[in-house]
Amino acid sequence: MFNIERWQEIFETLKKNKLRTILTGISVASGIFILVVLLGFSSGIQNGVTEQFSGDATNEISVRTRRTTKSYKGLNPNRRIQLKNEDFENVSSTYDDYLEFRSANYSIWSGQIVYKNETGNFSVQGVHPDFQYIENSSILQGRFINQADLNDARKVIVIGTKVKSEMFKGKNPIDEMVSIFGINFKVVGVYSDPGGEREEDNVYIPITAAQVAFNGGDRIRNMQFTVPMQKSLAKSVEVSNLLLESIERDLKQKYIIAPDDRAAIRVSNTLEEAQKIYSLIDIIKAVFWFVGIGTIIAGVVGVGNIMIIIVKERTKEIGIRKALGAVPMSIVGMILQEAIFVTMFSGLFGLILGLGLLELVGPTIDNDYIKYPQVDFNTALYTVFLLVAAGSLAGFVPAYRAAKIKPIIALRDE
Repeated sequence: MFNIERWQEIFETLKKNKLRTILTGISVASGIFILVVLLGFSSGIQNGVTEQFSGDATNEISVRTRRTTKSYKGLNPNRRIQLKNEDFENVSSTYDDYLEFRSANYSIWSGQIVYKNETGNFSVQGVHPDFQYIENSSILQGRFINQADLNDARKVIVIGTKVKSEMFKGKNPIDEMVSIFGINFKVVGVYSDPGGEREEDNVYIPITAAQVAFNGGDRIRNMQFTVPMQKSLAKSVEVSNLLLESIERDLKQKYIIAPDDRAAIRVSNTLEEAQKIYSLIDIIKAVFWFVGIGTIIAGVVGVGNIMIIIVKERTKEIGIRKALGAVPMSIVGMILQEAIFVTMFSGLFGLILGLGLLELVGPTIDNDYIKYPQVDFNTALYTVFLLVAAGSLAGFVPAYRAAKIKPIIALRDE
């Protein structure tokens, strides 16, 4: 029940000790302010890391080969291991139930592309239709390579936005013809990539067309697969690692490679790297929470001290109240209400100040590792509950001691 007289008493007490109240409030407000800012920047770090991984699928397994470094079963080291179409088909069919998207790649670095009077050198990659999803590419115009293109080895090409701007100078490139080393290809699509310009200077053609046009035979440069995400990141990493080990073992057995030769067959897993980074972010968040809560505790201790002083100053008043019939709970309630008010008001001020700073400065922070620091509503709500609990704790001990004072002893206090 709202008691205006009690609120008048609280404001009168605080008014008598303005400097003490202001300093205590600043310590609480600064604690919440620091906590909110730290949590905002931890979310900014997470946003930055997440965007770094958005360039490609997070759950990607890639297979590349080099030369052997060890002799094995009578075979000399330094053998060049060349992947072929059948390797891709074998992996795709053997592990079909565990794979989401899949693509082999036959690439030509610095392929010369000509459109009318314009000439440029770009990376030409022969891929499968699923490659669009492995790279997280978005089609802005036209379409990506499809299965019919693959089956018929059609000479079609999908270009990046950087290639479009440099070669076509604002003209619509769809259905235009470009040549790669003198071989004509029809532009069927334009894509963008979250990786930015470094990913958008590639052009994609059907891998079958690339192998035919550039004398690739049945050779491929690498293979890329994605694994469906499980219910948790840890489970996804476990499944992905098991798949990685199985693919590596199968290829080493086929090409007679020593089991401990790490260079000849290189199978990598982006999920494991993602897990390491996200684990680091969790640690950073925990440290920020620790620092922020430590600062809040310092402020709460200040509130507790001020309430002890207030109780000491009002000992005779409390004795009179009890002599007139005030029950212990009313004394506890009076002290607690004052402590909670100081803590809540100061904390909300710090909270609003922290959120305001993030709202003002956050949109201007945009680099590779920190992007758009902010605190969501739920986290802000948690800090409010934390304030209430802290204010109650800060006032309870002094309030309990006040309730225990015997009227006769309190009235003797000078």
